[in-house]
Amino acid sequence: MIATVPTAPSTLSPPLPLVRLRLAPHGALPRRIDGVWWPYSRDLLIQLPKMLAALPRAWGDITGVTVDAAAWSAAPGRMFVANQVVRLHKAPASPHAPDRVVLLSPGLGRWDLQVIPPDATEEAAALLTTAALDDRRPGADGEAPAPTAAAGPRGRVGPTGRGTRAPRW
Repeated sequence: MIATVPTAPSTLSPPLPLVRLRLAPHGALPRRIDGVWWPYSRDLLIQLPKMLAALPRAWGDITGVTVDAAAWSAAPGRMFVANQVVRLHKAPASPHAPDRVVLLSPGLGRWDLQVIPPDATEEAAALLTTAALDDRRPGADGEAPAPTAAAGPRGRVGPTGRGTRAPRW
């Protein structure tokens, strides 16, 4: 599933989507990666609200976001997004999950998004997206990592009608 929000029409070239986000297809088994996000910059204050607005409604209100502390610009511990407070947690990147954003929605679950570097080429972004979302690749057998007390439940959602066509970054 893809969620993109188009920019204002332009007569010179086609508009770029405000959010480059591709979510993994819904399945019966849990996944290690629930989607891929390709932000336009490392400015979390600008990029995060747009990405959160593009998420499926079924994911509920995201109230906590954990990001790689070294990968993003400075940001406060909280942001006001879509009439609610979102707590931002900055943590060191895990060697097993290099650039990932973790989204938490109380009572609904946790979603992990692989982040493609903003300066990646379209071709590199397509390869990274395919690799992150391909269940047939080695190690992507649908096994979720062992749950931890802090992680909470893993959320899974079905189609929400917010776009189902493959992205053309």
